Amino acid sequence: MQKVGLVVPCYNEADRLRSDDFVDFLTTHPQYQVLFVNDGSSDATHRVINKLATENPNVYALDLPANQGKAEAVRSGMLYTIEHWDLDIVGFLDADLATPLEEILHFERLMNQHHQYHLVLGSRWKRLGSKIERSTARHYLGRIFATVVSLVFNLSVYDTQCGAKLMRSQHLAQVFKEPFISPWFFDIEILCRYRQLFSGKPVDDWAAEIPLYVWHEVGGSRIKAFDFITAPLALLKIRRSYPS
Repeated sequence: MQKVGLVVPCYNEADRLRSDDFVDFLTTHPQYQVLFVNDGSSDATHRVINKLATENPNVYALDLPANQGKAEAVRSGMLYTIEHWDLDIVGFLDADLATPLEEILHFERLMNQHHQYHLVLGSRWKRLGSKIERSTARHYLGRIFATVVSLVFNLSVYDTQCGAKLMRSQHLAQVFKEPFISPWFFDIEILCRYRQLFSGKPVDDWAAEIPLYVWHEVGGSRIKAFDFITAPLALLKIRRSYPS
């Protein structure tokens, strides 16, 4: 049985962290380990995640001294897993569980069946049989953003920004070695770094998207309208840093 680690970045999540859901999932799936990364929270997040870690052998807590943004929280967590754990697969997902933990099992199953995939991305594709709950405005903003990303980076990816991804541990040290340029669009940088590693190979040779069955929008998103306004500049910086 493969060992799987999940990094969960947390910033002021004390009131909405669904601790019982994590505990129930880990009880049923003991091959998983969860690392909560406290990104310099000003609320009781430190206390909540450290209590979870004390009471559950498959839960760990990492406290960053100051708020550094989601990208660095994820990067710090991934590097921690490389240094301290012996895992086959490592991924990350949002603390609010907009993507339910059970969805990750589909990611893992796909990677077990197709060993060529080093990266599996969740995709919030609303279709018959799925339960994707997202506001109309955010849906269309997301489609515009995805189209721009596809054109600028030549990446045929439906949803780069879904907060759930799994990766094989083999190349994690290289992918997460350097800090990311953007605190919010680092998912694109992850794809660009993998593309550099697999230079000459089509993206669908080493990565796959898997449509989520369930996803629900949770209030309190850290991404604001200003982030969308400044997105073109951020994408330009990323594009210049990762020539294809």
